[in-house]
Amino acid sequence: MKWLRYLGSQLGVLVLWSVHFLPTAWLSAIGGGIGSVLYRFGRGRVTEINLALCFPDMPEAQRKALGLKHFKMLGRSALELSKMVWGTDKDLLAMIHVVGMEHLVGLKGTPVIALAPHFIGLNFGGIRVAHECPGTASIYSRQKNPVLDDIFLRARTRFGDPVLVSRQEGLRAVVRTIRAGHPFYFLPDMDFGARDSIFVPFFGVPTATITAMPRIAEITGARILPVVTRQVGDGYEVRFYPPWDNYPTGDIAADVRRMNAFIEERVLEMPEQYFWAHKRFKTRPPGEPSPYERRRRA
Repeated sequence: MKWLRYLGSQLGVLVLWSVHFLPTAWLSAIGGGIGSVLYRFGRGRVTEINLALCFPDMPEAQRKALGLKHFKMLGRSALELSKMVWGTDKDLLAMIHVVGMEHLVGLKGTPVIALAPHFIGLNFGGIRVAHECPGTASIYSRQKNPVLDDIFLRARTRFGDPVLVSRQEGLRAVVRTIRAGHPFYFLPDMDFGARDSIFVPFFGVPTATITAMPRIAEITGARILPVVTRQVGDGYEVRFYPPWDNYPTGDIAADVRRMNAFIEERVLEMPEQYFWAHKRFKTRPPGEPSPYERRRRA
């Protein structure tokens, strides 16, 4: 069976390679169709639960339309991975426009943690940051499928000779990397379980949120530089925001809440682009069931 999975993976790579020749408008249309199917038969239910928790006052029909739009954009982004791997340097960089570059330049020579929330364009933002700031580091989780792992690694390491830290290496490896002078592209807004997490509000829902960012900033003296990538037109916009002052404060709960509040503000600007397919609220306070558990009928 392993050879069948390997053959299927290679066929998938061949299809992905073939579509990189297509214009973005075509990828958008095809990806939108794929996304519609995935919304219905994939993680559409997870997305609907997340949206209901975060936007309880939004009419259900509007939430469903928002979820479908999200998956269409997600499908387009998935196909555009082909351009990240096989597109020309010129064409790929032309797809990714940078705003607020002066905020990054102004921190040259200073330890930096780039706060990069999980929006659809995250990977495009990562490779553009790596191009603009060679030696940027980030955490990489190896894929179980070696063919897919090779594809993602080729995309992540295309520009700027980035440093990839395995998630299993832990906090100490991240601290060493920042102290060695590498700006760190950090993605802290997913549910990684109860370990090293505290419950702070995210859209009013108590949410297990890792405390690593303020802890690392305290240890290394790094400045927090938010960077958010938006899918626009036929490409992406990477926006650097002003670095945070007075952070961390020493109050872990307040520092983590500030991060969630910043992400909430960006989500409200483009709610269709946040990564709603992730089980963000799976880890619950003691005694509270996961909202994703299916209830058995009596």
